[in-house]
Amino acid sequence: MRTYRVVGALLVVVAAGIVVNAAASNEAESDGCTATGSYASNTVQLDPSRAQDSAAIQDALDAAARQGGGIVQLPAGRFDVHRPLRLGHNVELRGTGPSTVLKASSRFLDTKGPLGGHPLITTEGARDVTIADLTADHSGYLFEEPIDGRLKEYLIDVRHSVNAVVEGVSTRNPFTYSIAVVGSQDFCVRGNSTVADSSGRYNQLDGVHITDSHSGDVIGNIIDQRRGADGDDGLVAQTIGADVYDVVYRGNDVRGGSHGAGMQLAVSGHEIRDITIVNNRFWGSPSGIRTGYYDGGTQSVHNISVLGNTFLDNDGDSVAFHGDLENIRIEGNSICNSGPVRVGEGAGNLLESNQERC
Repeated sequence: MRTYRVVGALLVVVAAGIVVNAAASNEAESDGCTATGSYASNTVQLDPSRAQDSAAIQDALDAAARQGGGIVQLPAGRFDVHRPLRLGHNVELRGTGPSTVLKASSRFLDTKGPLGGHPLITTEGARDVTIADLTADHSGYLFEEPIDGRLKEYLIDVRHSVNAVVEGVSTRNPFTYSIAVVGSQDFCVRGNSTVADSSGRYNQLDGVHITDSHSGDVIGNIIDQRRGADGDDGLVAQTIGADVYDVVYRGNDVRGGSHGAGMQLAVSGHEIRDITIVNNRFWGSPSGIRTGYYDGGTQSVHNISVLGNTFLDNDGDSVAFHGDLENIRIEGNSICNSGPVRVGEGAGNLLESNQERC
């Protein structure tokens, strides 16, 4: 049996020699993001004679970048996108809300993004960028497998960027990850919605996927990857070529797809560390939060806090962590019609005050 005693602000788990911070409610309280995105204030106008032409949007994005930054403001309406749109430094692409629809056209697959994939919008190499208040439609129903380069770039692709914001974006009909942050730092993915509703065409349809990135926030998104049969993980932190660390996942409503989980910490080559998962709802998924190991990855998962989440109507375990674990804190979570919390042994691991509560 463990015994506990409070020393100042620390909760000491005496039997195991563990020392952790007891003030769960004081962690990650802010609803804001550290990243601010574009700081431009000037608006670059679209040519009204070409308003529905995606080439006109790219021209405006390029013009904004040439003058040191700018806002490309799109009206409501449908814009058929014939090739990936690319943002430059200090550029903001903004619609008026879900009624501004950027939709991959029947010619969309004729060209590729800078890394050989098919992003609808990419920030490749740019800093201080914002994508906001629009619907991004990949038109996945138009295309059948195989799609060359399908998993090289993603529907909304924040790539090799610093200080990027994706906010108020609705993604539809994906044939790859919906919103991805890859090789980037200082990012904010906030108030977006993703849906995967196709069946029998695709796999690996993740919702919000963070790879090889650090220092960011994933806040207040509505993720539903299980309307169809093709969906995969709702939220992902993945390592391939670099550690993932200092990322906060807060206040998201998440249903993982049939091929995945509500959230996965996916290890392949580097560590996942210093991750806070707080006040989210994981529901209706094959499982809640789990670790996964790929391509021989055995690296450590450590300093992970899973605090105050709700696990509702998940088929499998609410939490399932295994591997090289250290300082895994699972505390104050509510479980209803979901499986247990399972965490392998490791120094500093703490499971406390997780309750069955419907």
